[in-house]
Amino acid sequence: MPERQRIAAYGICVDAAGRLLLARAAPSLTLRGRWFLPGGGVQQGEHPTESLRREIEEESGLVVELGPLVDVLSDVRTLPDGVELHTIRLIYRVASWQGTLRAEVDGTTDDVRWIPRDELATLPLAQYVEDVVARLL
Repeated sequence: MPERQRIAAYGICVDAAGRLLLARAAPSLTLRGRWFLPGGGVQQGEHPTESLRREIEEESGLVVELGPLVDVLSDVRTLPDGVELHTIRLIYRVASWQGTLRAEVDGTTDDVRWIPRDELATLPLAQYVEDVVARLL
């Protein structure tokens, strides 16, 4: 079975009302409709924190200052084409942000929202997001 490894960085961004910022995977993705922490893949030669700042701005319009690295997650899943994908996820806290929230246009996400914690259980969350919510929020 072909193998691939991906390194990605994601941000935990919680507003003053306790709502969590989440982005929804676009219809073009295999995990379409699932909600993710904002963030994504680290490009060749890119530092994970720069990647995360770039991804959050792309997906939400927000410019962020990052807090500490709070977790490293690792999971393996088989993609529809048979590739075994090993993803290493670096999870950072977002310390502050500025800007106006807006959805990404023609990207890997199609919606971004502040989600109240009591609504998280009603959404189709990515598995790693369920893990982060249970352990870190």
